[in-house]
Amino acid sequence: METVVSGIRPTGNLHLGNYFGAVKNFIKMQQENNCYFFIADYHSLTTHPTPGDLHGSVRQVLAEYLAAGLDPESSTLFIQSDVPEVAELYLLLNMNAYIGELERTTSFKDKIRAQPENVNAGLLTYPVLMAADIIIHKALKVPVGKDQEQNLEMARKFARRFNHMYDVDYFPEPKPFNFGDELVKIPGLDGSGKMGKSEGNGIFLFEEPASIKKKVMRAVTDSGPTKQNQEVSEPIQNLFTIMKQVSTPDTLQFFQEKYASCEIRYGDLKKQLAEDVINFTTPIREKINDIKANDEYLGKVAQMGAEKARESAVKTIKEVREIIGFRKF
Repeated sequence: METVVSGIRPTGNLHLGNYFGAVKNFIKMQQENNCYFFIADYHSLTTHPTPGDLHGSVRQVLAEYLAAGLDPESSTLFIQSDVPEVAELYLLLNMNAYIGELERTTSFKDKIRAQPENVNAGLLTYPVLMAADIIIHKALKVPVGKDQEQNLEMARKFARRFNHMYDVDYFPEPKPFNFGDELVKIPGLDGSGKMGKSEGNGIFLFEEPASIKKKVMRAVTDSGPTKQNQEVSEPIQNLFTIMKQVSTPDTLQFFQEKYASCEIRYGDLKKQLAEDVINFTTPIREKINDIKANDEYLGKVAQMGAEKARESAVKTIKEVREIIGFRKF
């Protein structure tokens, strides 16, 4: 079994795009690989969240991923800050990371444009911490999106650099893992692009039915088809794409045929889609709330994940210290 590492942002809640995209593949991967899924609370400190916000966000995200199907028995699901060895490896890797190469990373340039009043060292060394997260478990695969490909390449660079500097073949070079055709891309409700939190076009798994209905009913459409078998416009195809995931095949076929025959009523389409989304998300929302209310279970999951992650991390740090030359008298 190959080792896979993937981080989860504590500032992002699960929406349909996450669920049908990465999360469903994570669920499959945890049965076939040695998976480490961690909530990246160290990374979130670059934006200076308050203690209450940070803990509440971690709690929410942990509950959501458990409710969505990540299994703490099949994979290692942990909170980044529960594994102090990550911070130590981050420090050691920083000693061999250079300001010039870090300043040239796209993620750093994007962040300083987004928050010019808070350009901190954590933003600069973000790729180093990401590298520590990955190579501390000697991961071979890392599921990454386009926005993180450069940071993963930096992780590969830091692994190579360590091996070269100390003349060892210790850290493997992690490779990007692309789900390919298995990755379902869920569009947003604004007529174009992908579903996301920052875009304001997402439907969240924990969202109340009234809010979901309001969002779906306001989804962007077009003026309607003017001739039979007209090519489906992007806004309507987006609604069909969501419907394909949450509705029955007969329902999807019905509205596609109505569109092809110029008989479609977008109000009916949206009402049906809203109902189907609510039916799909309600059991997950209820499970999220049940898990959030169970402090004992959340504590057990976090502790078990930390113990499993530290078993790997402690071994790596011990060996890295020996390679570098740290010795006890």
